Amino acid sequence: MNVILLEPVEKLGEAGDIVRVKDGYARNFLVPQGLALPATKSNQAELQARLAQRARQLAERKSDAERLAAMLGDAKVEIRVKAGEGRIYGSVGNRDIVDALKAAYDVEIDRRKVLLAEPIKVTGEHSVPYRPHPEVTIDLKVLVVAEGDA
Repeated sequence: MNVILLEPVEKLGEAGDIVRVKDGYARNFLVPQGLALPATKSNQAELQARLAQRARQLAERKSDAERLAAMLGDAKVEIRVKAGEGRIYGSVGNRDIVDALKAAYDVEIDRRKVLLAEPIKVTGEHSVPYRPHPEVTIDLKVLVVAEGDA
């Protein structure tokens, strides 16, 4: 039986591929799990329309990410924390950076896409990558300053 894959299936193919599988595998696993559809003319036409719509959505998301990169390209965010001798009490994490960007630039960003390897625990300037799209990365400049400093 020929099926159209809706999702990538290991050792079988990627989404959109038309593959030949045994009838039972298609009927009992792939189709009920929502991983594939029978390869009929109408399903192929529907798949082409769905793939075209998905390509438009991905292009739109990329253009939005590029506009955001242009807006935040030279953004510098200052976060004031309690600190003593260069080390801060606690740490600065993704949520703190997102909140500071919201306050300074009135921009809503997804905190899960701020690629902070580990929380910031020292004062100073740090470069934090933000990836709103797989092809677009923005380097945010985060300045961590002790509350008493100016």
